[in-house]
Amino acid sequence: MIDFTPSNIRMWSRLGSCGAFGLAALELPAIDDKVVILTSDLTFFSGLERFKSAFPDRLYNLGIAEQNMVGVAAGFAKEGFTPFATTYAAFASLRSADQVKVNMGYMKLGIKLVGLTAGLSVGILGATHMSFEDIAVMRAIPNIVVLSPADCAETVKATLAAAKIKGPVYLRLTGAMNNPTVYKEDYAFEVGKAVTLRDGSDVAVIATGTMVYHSLQAAELLAQQGVSCRVVNMHTIKPLDMEAVNAARGAKLIVTVEEHGVIGGLGSAVSEALAGQAHRPPQLMIGMSDCYCHAADYPYLLEQYGLTGKQIAEKVLISLERKQ
Repeated sequence: MIDFTPSNIRMWSRLGSCGAFGLAALELPAIDDKVVILTSDLTFFSGLERFKSAFPDRLYNLGIAEQNMVGVAAGFAKEGFTPFATTYAAFASLRSADQVKVNMGYMKLGIKLVGLTAGLSVGILGATHMSFEDIAVMRAIPNIVVLSPADCAETVKATLAAAKIKGPVYLRLTGAMNNPTVYKEDYAFEVGKAVTLRDGSDVAVIATGTMVYHSLQAAELLAQQGVSCRVVNMHTIKPLDMEAVNAARGAKLIVTVEEHGVIGGLGSAVSEALAGQAHRPPQLMIGMSDCYCHAADYPYLLEQYGLTGKQIAEKVLISLERKQ
């Protein structure tokens, strides 16, 4: 079984979320001897070269035909297999939306759909390959568990956890190589149970994916300004951890941070969960605005769209000043 040692965690971080997924995949046959992996011509970018060598009869490259890949995964699931299907998040969620709705949502087949390079990390390929809508799409379809790990260690944990879930799962992977580390040692990961990484009373930050790291940076900067910040890693978007959401109601401000559009994502999920409840604080949603991005490298895009720790802290301070 894979070891969550500091050295392994550093290695996964260097490889990025796709590479970490590929290494976690090597463990899947030991968890479930019916696991197969499908990809739409992304064996290398899914980190699956090692898996291909170790389990050549379990890897199927369906070519650049994502809708067909989900259909083939459905066939495997109907025959009792546990299929993982990998492609860019933009194509997993939108190009294959009808197949996902019918085979995963309606039929409840146990497909584990892996959305690679979600958000801005594949920004150099332009707007067609970036994905800011995938959480909105996937959480709107009934019966699908939506996982969004914070870093590469959590990517490994989420991958292994997905294999044990009987129904359909969407695994959203964000970040690039040399992905910042949130977890430096082993910890307890439970689907549907958020992790509070930092306690605080003034502001409750609920973040997901790569934005967990940047939110922790923001909390450090806010502490220097006398603002006490709670930071929650909401690694499961659906089902949403209502206990963690309700706990945030004691703050002066709830902030949701995601590398996703502010329409339909984590911010919307939290807002919907709190709708109609008395004594709820105002909410600041930080994410992508209603737009398409020009092609550029990842660090530039994070700064361009206000998703660095410094920029998150500045937005929180402005929001608190307006509230006073």
